[in-house]
Amino acid sequence: MHGLRAVSHDAKMHVPPPGPLVVDSAAMVARKTTRSTSPTTRSRPTPSKPNDDHPTPSRKQARVAANGKSPNGKSPTRGQVIRKNKPDAPKKRGKLAVGDPAPELRLSSDDGKVHRLADYRGKRIVLYFYPRDNTPGCTRESCDFRDLHRAFSKANTVVLGISGDSLESHNKFRRKFELSFPLLSDPGHQVARVYGAYGPKTLYGKTVEGVIRSTFVIATDGRIEQIYSPVRVDGHAQKVLSSIAE
Repeated sequence: MHGLRAVSHDAKMHVPPPGPLVVDSAAMVARKTTRSTSPTTRSRPTPSKPNDDHPTPSRKQARVAANGKSPNGKSPTRGQVIRKNKPDAPKKRGKLAVGDPAPELRLSSDDGKVHRLADYRGKRIVLYFYPRDNTPGCTRESCDFRDLHRAFSKANTVVLGISGDSLESHNKFRRKFELSFPLLSDPGHQVARVYGAYGPKTLYGKTVEGVIRSTFVIATDGRIEQIYSPVRVDGHAQKVLSSIAE
């Protein structure tokens, strides 16, 4: 048709290689993330026609080793395509270890406040993750920390409980058992995942994914001092207190 320009399919679009993935590990703030549920599909590449002015290199020429040599081991000749090494992708972060900086958090509690670890700098923090309010094991564990709360306070230590329950559930649970410390709500278990307190575990002989009962003792300088995971409820609070008093 008149007035329309024909676009040649011979021209290739130059796509630069992907740059390094930058991950900010200085702080982790709990927030909701959207995940794609549909699998990624790749469209088949459309073969391009050769261009007499700029010959397309053969498939063998395009495949080069990471050391900059051609597939036959010789130095690349004129006209070969040299593919540079891609930067290494950052390794996935494993479980936290003693001595690591404790990941920052920002979670609401049933007392109407937003809590951060930075708010307690200069104090020791006992951060314990538990599966659910009003369950037998979680109730015993929370009540044990309640009974020893005065001793923890004398040791300049703050106790914070974390689960994925709502603030309303936390409020009822804390009032029912007269818990003397805040319970933080971690919807979606984002903070638990960062601390390695959420993942595969064995429950009644089956492997399921959920909260792994864990306790982290954070020193006054913000570094992890002790890790208990998985936790056995009976005697756990006393064990934590004894380790702090040593």
